[in-house]
Amino acid sequence: MQAPSHLPLGLDPSAWWALVPAGGARSPARPCWWAGVDGGGTRTRARLTDADGRVLGEGEAGASALGQGAAQAWRHVLAAVEAAAQGVPGFQLADCALGLGLSGTGRAGPLADFVASCPLVAAATLTSDGLAAVLGAHGGQPGGFLIAGTGSVAEAIDAQGQRHQAGGWGWQLGDDGGGAWLGREALRHGHAALDGRVPTGPLAAAVLATCGTTRDSLLAWSLAAGQAELATLAPLVFEHAAMDATAEQLLAAAARALDDLARALPPVPLALGGSIAERLQDRLAPATRARLVAPQGDAMDGALWLARQNEH
Repeated sequence: MQAPSHLPLGLDPSAWWALVPAGGARSPARPCWWAGVDGGGTRTRARLTDADGRVLGEGEAGASALGQGAAQAWRHVLAAVEAAAQGVPGFQLADCALGLGLSGTGRAGPLADFVASCPLVAAATLTSDGLAAVLGAHGGQPGGFLIAGTGSVAEAIDAQGQRHQAGGWGWQLGDDGGGAWLGREALRHGHAALDGRVPTGPLAAAVLATCGTTRDSLLAWSLAAGQAELATLAPLVFEHAAMDATAEQLLAAAARALDDLARALPPVPLALGGSIAERLQDRLAPATRARLVAPQGDAMDGALWLARQNEH
């Protein structure tokens, strides 16, 4: 991806946070490596490049959403970076600049915990996964990105360089149309079927078979389930939509939720990302589909682009 060497004019600096390495020992004048990291509620991906931008490797680890804890987030960020660096001679984390696009940066407490526990790196720059996706999709130029994976969010940079966001409220309150939301709605349908409030159709039967066929077992699964666990139920909704009216209704509702996010953004070109959004693309409203463009790059590219702004 070819990106401009400057930040978009007027882009609000609060859209990202520069992190000071906590180790405080040496920090080279110029990093030897750059890693772009895209992290959410289910997985973390990292892409490692050299000083000339050549891709050296990619790696993957578990969830790094800040709401699931700073310790877990850093553990999986570093695991993904180390996996990307496998086979790279002389790689040292202290000589690597990190660009981090992570979900959950809008919550002050988890954000502060994450920043405070930054390990020794050459430099680190943090933004939301949504904004990293925007920067990657449009090369730092005006545009928007609609993401629905485990969660959901829509972000954009307008022609004046201002940032806009809709959604991204977290799986407990929002993330409508995302995988955890779909899973939660499927689980609620399973509860109703076990009560006898609705018939036990194919979707309810699949949920009960996965989560528990008795009140005690279903309640135990429900109380223990977090964002990632709920999202594992989302594929059941897609799988049974052709034969289950409730599953079909849930997918239609998810698509409407994504249309609402898109309408809340300025009328800029819109890229689409995340497994749920991609599977719902044909169900989106014509007005949403008319705005869709192919992304120039992904959120790891956007995170890399942002990390390199520290050079300017």
